[in-house]
Amino acid sequence: MTETADFPSENPRPSGWLSRAEINRIRAQVPIVYVDAVPVRVDESGDVVAVGLLLRVTPEGVMTRALVSGRVLFHERVRDALLRHIEKDLGPVALPQIPASPQPFTVAEYFPTPGVTPYYDARQHAISMAYVVPVHGDCTPQQDAIDLAWITPEEAVSEAVQVEMHGGSGFLLRQAMAHVGRAV
Repeated sequence: MTETADFPSENPRPSGWLSRAEINRIRAQVPIVYVDAVPVRVDESGDVVAVGLLLRVTPEGVMTRALVSGRVLFHERVRDALLRHIEKDLGPVALPQIPASPQPFTVAEYFPTPGVTPYYDARQHAISMAYVVPVHGDCTPQQDAIDLAWITPEEAVSEAVQVEMHGGSGFLLRQAMAHVGRAV
């Protein structure tokens, strides 16, 4: 992972970082910044040949396919947030290739009210910068992910996969595949 700012170890939560109660209070009042990453495998010419989707269980017990996603922390660069979340979800040797000047392929606006945009998150209003990120290393599901499946771009945009994705992540995945020229 790239270097991030070091904070004194005597303070476990640097000034400006939020506790669980504080983040819940803020989520009810202010949009939160996130990153979404679509992990891909590319061939020698840079064409996307596989898309990595995580299998997770929601708090309600529903199996769902998911992208790498997470909050950008206070005092954290976007590229560091991408690297941190990819490592958290795909393992420490995923070897993501973040460009020198990362540009999102879209900005997704998640609302706690269904239907405002294609993106929905019951917890909060969130703004997420979305990236397609080639990974070259060994990827294994981490944290709360049960499995990691590598599928073709055509399978990724199929109805069978789309129904397994929630909160607009299927729509985001279709946008990602269109961005890399793999929309059907």
